[in-house]
Amino acid sequence: MKLVRAVGALGLVGFAAVNGQAALAADSGWYGGLSVGRSEAKIDHERITSGLLPRVVGSIEDDDRSTGFKLLAGRKFNRNFAIEGGYFHLGDFGYKANMPAGSEIGTIDLQGLNLDAVGIIPFTEKFSGLARVGLTYTEAKDTFRGTGAIAPLDPDPKKSEARYKFGLGVQYDLTPALGLRGEWERYRVNDAVGNKGDIDMLLVGLVYTFGVVEKPAPRAEPAPAYVAPAPVAAAPAPEPVLVIVPIVARTEEYCSILDVQFEINQKTVQREAEEKLDKLVTFMRKYPETTAVIEGHSDEVGTSAANMRLSQSRAQSMVDYLARQGVARSRLQAVGYGETRPIADNRTEVGRRLNRRINAIVACATDIEGLTPAPARITMAMEMEFDTNSADIRPQYREELRKVANFMKANPRVVATVEGHTSNQRGTAAQAMQLSQRRAENVVNALVDQFGVDRTRLFAAGFGQTRRFAYNTSAEGRQENRRVNIILDFPPS
Repeated sequence: MKLVRAVGALGLVGFAAVNGQAALAADSGWYGGLSVGRSEAKIDHERITSGLLPRVVGSIEDDDRSTGFKLLAGRKFNRNFAIEGGYFHLGDFGYKANMPAGSEIGTIDLQGLNLDAVGIIPFTEKFSGLARVGLTYTEAKDTFRGTGAIAPLDPDPKKSEARYKFGLGVQYDLTPALGLRGEWERYRVNDAVGNKGDIDMLLVGLVYTFGVVEKPAPRAEPAPAYVAPAPVAAAPAPEPVLVIVPIVARTEEYCSILDVQFEINQKTVQREAEEKLDKLVTFMRKYPETTAVIEGHSDEVGTSAANMRLSQSRAQSMVDYLARQGVARSRLQAVGYGETRPIADNRTEVGRRLNRRINAIVACATDIEGLTPAPARITMAMEMEFDTNSADIRPQYREELRKVANFMKANPRVVATVEGHTSNQRGTAAQAMQLSQRRAENVVNALVDQFGVDRTRLFAAGFGQTRRFAYNTSAEGRQENRRVNIILDFPPS
């Protein structure tokens, strides 16, 4: 069979690493898959005719389409690059050349092994583009037979050699482990009688990545129900005695009581910020064991490196001011985050101003009831343990909620927002959001029903898993993320 390159040409797209927010289901790991599709070659009538001279060819019938497939296995090294190898079968193609003395029928079967370098371009969290180039070792099996007076000289030639291939594709991740692929590939091949050509394949397949399925957290098994012993005739069994063991509540981890904005490219403490800083000084003087991390943040104006330096300078200027007010430097740490943690849209002036800020993350004391004068904002972060998929508040947190209630009663202008957070790894993000909202609402209900706080001064907000402090890969990290923040605000006079 005589093959030539398929109609049309597509340039190989270079695959460079892309710095974006989207990511595939797994950044690395082994995978395997199967793809099936339509393969196509173009039969070169002119070369067939010239190869049969001096016989006269009346017409040529083509068999230029077939079904191909490939089995693949690969290793993904990072979110942008993988090595992939496997077995491919391009299909069977043929022609029939009709002549006055008879006809010649030629067929070819093409199969082989390949090794590809694959570039990956993530477009969204689940959708990505693929580009590949590779080497193939292809076996071509030709078969020629004649009818009438036509008799081929070599009816079954074979040939194997290394050639190249390239292709483009897309992948959509149906789950963290299973992806659906669509690809176009072009294989450069030779037949067994010295003819060169291209085979194009359009493929659809599935790819499975091993070891990336998210496993649910172990389900807490309920304690077995108590079964009273059967009564005996001599004497009834005694009633079981319920013993309650008090558990010490794990309470506040951090307080955030400072929020200062900056003008563009400014790093010094402004006069209007000094009042807020003085409240922080008052807080740290009252609680000499507390420490503080001063976080600096910037908008996206300028380069990332310059913004990182600017945010560090802003945080350091705050530390210097606090030190001049008598807070020991050993209790203070300055950290710059640059533009990496925006809280608003950098495309608007208001958003950029909100992003040019300083936050103070202060290790909390446990007795906020006696704090005078009160800061503009206190955030209590309570580590509240909840049963699996439950929003019920455990009894050991009653004392901590009482402190909050007493503080609000002593400061009648204070309002509070209760933020619910969860480390829930099971279910959907929407289910985690609903669970955190119910937990926050239950804390509000406890403050109202058990301690008499006016409900109009309380607000509940659920954030699900969107504001984690730590990774959910360990029990300690999940415990830190499973919390309720109580933000106490003092409205302006």
